Amino acid sequence: MHVEIREATAGDWPAIWPFFRTIVAAGETFTYPVDLAEREASGWWLLEPPDRTVVALDPAGTVVGTAKMNRNQAGNGAHVASASYMVDPTHGGRGVGRALVRYSLDWARSAGYRAMQFNAVVDTNEHAVRLYEDLGFRIIGTVPGAFRHPVRGYTGLHVMYREL
Repeated sequence: MHVEIREATAGDWPAIWPFFRTIVAAGETFTYPVDLAEREASGWWLLEPPDRTVVALDPAGTVVGTAKMNRNQAGNGAHVASASYMVDPTHGGRGVGRALVRYSLDWARSAGYRAMQFNAVVDTNEHAVRLYEDLGFRIIGTVPGAFRHPVRGYTGLHVMYREL
């Protein structure tokens, strides 16, 4: 699927919230509280500059995914970026996630970051792990039992990294 990626606005939140809520409430891929309230969720996801939040739109203009991009750490660690992605499950498997990851890598490079690091990739999220590895990330460590999956129990969180 061809997607257009653009800066998110507060006006996009009503289109993001339904799939954001579904993904978070499932409790399978994000370390967010499963009962995260909408107001708090929007504050966590819609970032202020110099960080960035974007939306992916299908050809009809429907929001089908979103990403937030930011520095991974402050101070002497501020040269490494991080990002998080959500794709509307009804649009999964069509390249939306891949387009968002590629976009975030380009953003990080152009913003002067030297690398990108994901701090908490659930090891049972095999689709995401495979996508990230395909785009040059590698698992540099796994924190065993750091994630409580609602079906599989305690599982690991990967730290994934790639130089830019």
